[in-house]
Amino acid sequence: MNILHLKYATEIAKTKSISKAAENLYMGQPNLSRAIKELEEHIGITIFKRTSKGITVTDDGEEFLRYARRIIAQVEQVEDIYINGKRKVQQFSASVPRASYIAEAFTEFSKSISTSSPAELFYKETNSNKTLINVLHEDYNIGIVRYKSTFDEHYKIMFRDKKLVSETITEFSYVLVTSENSPLARMDNITSDDLAEFIEICHADPYVPSMPLIDVKKAELSEAVDKRIYLFERASQMEVLSRVPNTFMWVSSIPEETMKKYGLVEVKLFDDDKVYKDVLIYKNGYKLSELDNRFIAEVKKSKEKYIDV
Repeated sequence: MNILHLKYATEIAKTKSISKAAENLYMGQPNLSRAIKELEEHIGITIFKRTSKGITVTDDGEEFLRYARRIIAQVEQVEDIYINGKRKVQQFSASVPRASYIAEAFTEFSKSISTSSPAELFYKETNSNKTLINVLHEDYNIGIVRYKSTFDEHYKIMFRDKKLVSETITEFSYVLVTSENSPLARMDNITSDDLAEFIEICHADPYVPSMPLIDVKKAELSEAVDKRIYLFERASQMEVLSRVPNTFMWVSSIPEETMKKYGLVEVKLFDDDKVYKDVLIYKNGYKLSELDNRFIAEVKKSKEKYIDV
């Protein structure tokens, strides 16, 4: 297998036609078909399924092609730097939970990016499962996963099995935030039962390794609440909290500027004792880059400012 085989496979996947791919690659169709057959035999999977309607990619093929595209991009980048004389690109990628203190850290980190050379920064807010996929199988170098501390053993086993380095960034208790116009903002000695008449804003994709989703939801969500809006995107969560006074959400501490911007307040519950962890992960053997270390330093500085108070 060589780089040409990878380029052949990705071109067929793009065109969904061996004849069209052969034309784009300036080679004969029989030679291309033979090369793909040799590639499939060499790696032991079927990449393409040939049907009367054309070419489709198998599940194994989709996984192979993800790796192939990354390898091709990396080879092209090396050629650009060392053969074509292009300047080295500042690269950074992180997959993180939807957390205001981490977003604040990324903003401060972004200020340090040099404008004298090209830069590509990828910052994705998502749940723990997608972060694991991004770090293990996509092109994200580092991730931060968030989980309830009672699930610590589940995650430690998974980190070990997946050969991931892990480092706890912080442990914290969630705070409840709501609109400053909410009745909750004017109540004293609030307990979970007082939330029954309100609508909870929730992340739409909770996850714990080796646990069914229904069990995860039971562990994460209060039994006292039966009205929920599930939202993936953090800015939308803030907008709904701000403009719908009978909603609330559990979050890690939010910077005061963000609270003022959206007209939110923190409310103390007297019967909540849930503790969560944010844990840095990356592949075993990966060496943290200068940009990685700068971002991690900003995250730790931000958590000391907003979480460790």
